[in-house]
Amino acid sequence: MTFATVPSSTALEGVKYEIRGKLARRALELERMGNEIIALNIGNPGLYGFRTPETMRQAMVRNLARSEPYCHQKGIFPAREAVVMQQQSRGIMDVGAEDVFIGNGVSELIDLCLRALLNDGDEVLVPSPDYPLWTAATVLNRGRAVHYPCRPENGFAPDPDEVEALINPRTRAIVIINPNNPTGAVYDRDLLESLVRVAERHHLVVMSDEIYDQMLYDGAETVPVATLVKESLCVSLSGLSKIYRACGYRVGWAVFSGNKEHAGDYLHGVELLAALRLCSNVPGQWAVQTALGGFQSIGELVQPGGRLYETRQALIDSVRASDYLDLVEPMGAMYAFPRVRREQIPDFDDQRFGMDLLEHKHVLVAPGVSFNVPYSDHFRITTLPEPAVMRDVFGRIEELLRDYAVAEV
Repeated sequence: MTFATVPSSTALEGVKYEIRGKLARRALELERMGNEIIALNIGNPGLYGFRTPETMRQAMVRNLARSEPYCHQKGIFPAREAVVMQQQSRGIMDVGAEDVFIGNGVSELIDLCLRALLNDGDEVLVPSPDYPLWTAATVLNRGRAVHYPCRPENGFAPDPDEVEALINPRTRAIVIINPNNPTGAVYDRDLLESLVRVAERHHLVVMSDEIYDQMLYDGAETVPVATLVKESLCVSLSGLSKIYRACGYRVGWAVFSGNKEHAGDYLHGVELLAALRLCSNVPGQWAVQTALGGFQSIGELVQPGGRLYETRQALIDSVRASDYLDLVEPMGAMYAFPRVRREQIPDFDDQRFGMDLLEHKHVLVAPGVSFNVPYSDHFRITTLPEPAVMRDVFGRIEELLRDYAVAEV
């Protein structure tokens, strides 16, 4: 009997997520062969020994008996109210519990918010480099991702005039990722205000990805975008995964603020989609109130002496000592986005480098092109391992780049 090929949906054309793609699959194969791989491709704190605060675990355990039924499609009230209180403490006063949606991580909420908004051919302004889920979710929901450049020579900050020049009648929203993944850039108030004014002039929905909002270094500050948006609708997205090291709990939230008066149909659409999936993971939601209202242990990790700070510093020092690398120092988040100098290695290709580094040095990173950039001389690396591991990794990277440079002479 001959069986017909089962094709994938054409909706997947143009969708990529190389952070868990070809290189990650090869890394798994190498591990099955007995090799020890240093996996630095994903920001997954639990894999590097970081623990979720114990009080959050206890809150879940105490409420397990209340977690067996479905909850409201927007989430349990204590979790949503805790998010409201956090927003109000940051100066965002026009939100209530009905404006908060709890989701299975921010990833699910990105999909819901875009699916409720987009029609065929609608456009979304997405930063380049971006967290590639934003581009993928736009494409999967019938839209077109239009990438606005955040150039390395400008510290990975966008130019508001360049952003505005990309807007046309099909543009529906602008995505702001701050602190940024993959670059670690943190935008100042003036830049954010300029981006918001662009959005308001063109009646765009502002989607602000703030999942790393408290992961800041050397005096950097995060300005909540919702405090700046008055005339447009703002969707602020965050969750427990990064700041609270609880990726597996799958708890994120979307908060709607700004001009909600003219967004009733859209908000009903988001609620409809939330209802269709019944509800998000209930046990994890019980950790939200404890997380947001308790001691913010992230502060100790990002200060001098803290592990995230010291590993970041080990990375910065390693790049400074390199003969082949440059770096815009990350001021937030848990990543860096180094550049390989083409002056020394003219034929450098980030995808080949990623595979060679994996095969020969047993280190897994994400090539820069994974983040929707038009150049191929960067790579993303997470700053989650111990400082000594980071120094070892960059020693291996330097060896490989030296081999490249010698081969090109």
